[in-house]
Amino acid sequence: MTVEPLGPGSLHWETAGEYRNLLVGGSALVLQTMHPAVGAAVARHSAFRDDPWGRLARTLSSAQTWVYGGEAGPAEGARLRELHRSFAGVDERGRPYHALSGEAWAWVHLSLFERYVTLNRLFGVPYGPDGERRLYAEARRIGGLLRVPEREMPADVEAFWRYFDGMVSGRLEAHPTAFEVLALLRSTPPPPGLPAPLRHLWAPVGAGWGEFAWFVTVGTLPPAVRERLGLRWSAREERRLRHLGRAVAAITPRLPERLRYMPIACRARRAARRS
Repeated sequence: MTVEPLGPGSLHWETAGEYRNLLVGGSALVLQTMHPAVGAAVARHSAFRDDPWGRLARTLSSAQTWVYGGEAGPAEGARLRELHRSFAGVDERGRPYHALSGEAWAWVHLSLFERYVTLNRLFGVPYGPDGERRLYAEARRIGGLLRVPEREMPADVEAFWRYFDGMVSGRLEAHPTAFEVLALLRSTPPPPGLPAPLRHLWAPVGAGWGEFAWFVTVGTLPPAVRERLGLRWSAREERRLRHLGRAVAAITPRLPERLRYMPIACRARRAARRS
């Protein structure tokens, strides 16, 4: 079945390429790796430990191609499935896993919808019921592009929230990989290619960035997920997060396009205006 790519006028077109998505990128990976099959596959087959910056760049490029790549979107979906085809084995508890199992593949994709909703609730303008329905309909289209089995995608947004709550309460677990992701965020290594004279300056910068990444990752997780992971979150930290959210929401619309959107999104948006 051919899936029509998203384009100008879609909610994803306005949001998916914004730099503020980085504020929920860490929590997205934590949520995803709490699924036992995803956690096992990432632990055994991902380069997130040895090349975290490269993995981040590849993930952002892939996700933006689904939205801004036009006809390249379906090809990227096919490439991803082929890449993950061999990601299978037995986890540390003796459970078989496969990255392309319907439930796991769907969770990786569908959890991103929840992160977009959270992003705009905390750091922008909340979508509201009609906006969520529209965004979820678009997410289902992207799911088709990624060949997520239709049976694994709830039919509408109301069913999605029941599905999400059920996954959090009954399927996700405090997986070792999720804790590894959290630890890596807190001890961010220097970016590759950082000039040698600047590398010795990274220690204080990296420590500050790591604490911020930890703060925003833990703060943007659903409370039930924080509880499952045993992560503390105080009322004072919640107030700090709300202050940050209001600042980001106020500043983002005022930024020039090249500072608001990542390069792939920026180029696509400019090309769309010229056509």
